[in-house]
Amino acid sequence: MSLTVWTACGILSLFGALCYAELGTCIKKSGGHYTYILEAFGPLPAFVRVWVELLIIRPAATAVISLAFGRYILEPFFMQCEIPELAIKLITAVGITLVMVLNSTSVSWSARIQMFLTFCKLVAILIIIVPGVIQLIKGETQHFKNAFAGNDASVLGLPLAFYSGMYAYSGWFYLNFVTEEVENPEKNIPLAICISMIIVTVGYVLTNVAYFTTISAGELLLSKAVAVTFAERLMGNFSLAVPVFVALSCFGSMNGGIFAVSRMFFVASREGHLPEILSMIHVRKHTPLPAVIVLHPLTMIMLFNGDLYSLLNFLSFARWLFIGLVVAGLIYLRYKRPDMPRPFKVPLFIPALFSFTCLFMVALSLYSDPVNTGIGFAITLTGIPAYYLFIVWDKKPKWFRKLLDRVTRTLQILLEVIPSEEDQKS
Repeated sequence: MSLTVWTACGILSLFGALCYAELGTCIKKSGGHYTYILEAFGPLPAFVRVWVELLIIRPAATAVISLAFGRYILEPFFMQCEIPELAIKLITAVGITLVMVLNSTSVSWSARIQMFLTFCKLVAILIIIVPGVIQLIKGETQHFKNAFAGNDASVLGLPLAFYSGMYAYSGWFYLNFVTEEVENPEKNIPLAICISMIIVTVGYVLTNVAYFTTISAGELLLSKAVAVTFAERLMGNFSLAVPVFVALSCFGSMNGGIFAVSRMFFVASREGHLPEILSMIHVRKHTPLPAVIVLHPLTMIMLFNGDLYSLLNFLSFARWLFIGLVVAGLIYLRYKRPDMPRPFKVPLFIPALFSFTCLFMVALSLYSDPVNTGIGFAITLTGIPAYYLFIVWDKKPKWFRKLLDRVTRTLQILLEVIPSEEDQKS
C-alpha cells in the first residue's frame, strides 16, 4: 500500500507541476503561489498566502528537512547506539544557519552548490536502487508476497500518508518562484518540470521497492534512518557513504527551499504586502539578504519545539490548501481571461482533479490530526485581520509610522541593504 501511495503522490505531483508550468508561462513574474493567487483572486488571499508562508510553511518545512539532515550527518558517528535528540537538533541548527549564510552571501554560489547537491541526491538514489535491483534478480521477493494482507489503511489515515508523500515530491513548484530569472521560460519551465518529475517519481518508487527487497514493512516503520538500515545489511563498510550522500541531498533541499522562498518574500514586499526592508538587496553582494534571514528565528523556534511528523502535518494543511487554491485559480483564469497568452496549456481535467484532491485531503486531515491541522488553520485565519490592520488601514498613528521608518533605516544600515532597481524605478 505504501508503494501505491508513493506512485499516486508522484502522479498527483506531476499533475500539479503541469498546472504550474502553464501558470509560469502565461504569468511571467517571480513569486510562485503568491503571484498566481494575487493575479486570480486579488490581494487578500495573496496576503494570507504569504503570511502563512512566513509564519508556518517555510519555517516548518525547513525544520523538517533539516532534522533529516541532522540525523543522517550524525549517523556514521553513532552506528552502535541511539543518536541523542539534542545532538540532532544542534547540528541541524548549524546546517540551517550555514544555508542562510550561503544564500545571503552569493546568488551564483548558491546555484552552483545546488547543482552539485542535486547530483549527490541522484547518486544517493542510485546507490540504493542498484543493490535493490540486484536483490530482485536474486529472487529476494519475500516481502512482496501477500503485499496487501493485514493492511490496516483507513480513509482517515490517507491524508496524513499523502502529506508525507507529497512533501517528498514538493520541490516541483520552486522554479515558479524565480520565473523572472529563467531564460526562455515558455520553453524551459515546462521542459524542466516534466523531465524532473518523471525522474523523481521513478527514482522514489524504485528506492522504496529496493528497501522492501531487504527490509520488511514492520522493520521499515521501526527504523529512524531507513537508508542506513538498508545499507548496513547489504553494503558492509561502504554503508558509511549512504548517510553522507543522503545528508548532502537534504542539505540541497534546504538550500533550494530558502533560495526560492526568499524570492516570494521579495516580490510580496515589492507589492507592499510585507515590510519594505524585505525587498532590499545587499549593496555589494546583490543578494536579498533581509528576505533570507527573516526565516532564521522562526525556523529555530519550530526546530526546538516540535518533532518531524507533527511539524509535517502542521505545515501541510496550509501548504496544500493554498496550492489547491492556486490551481483552482488556473481554472478561474481560463474563464476570466480567455485571451491571456498560454504557450503551454494543460487539459482542464488535470487542474480540476488536482485542486479537488488537495482540498479534499486538507478537509479530511482536520479529522485525522485535529490538533496540528487545527493550529495551522487558526494561524491561517489570523492573516485576515492582519491584512486589514497592516495593509488596508492607512490612518495609522504618526508615531507608529515614524517608528517603522526608523526601524527600516536602522536595519538598512546594519544589513547594508538598498532598494532594488525595480523599486527605485517605481
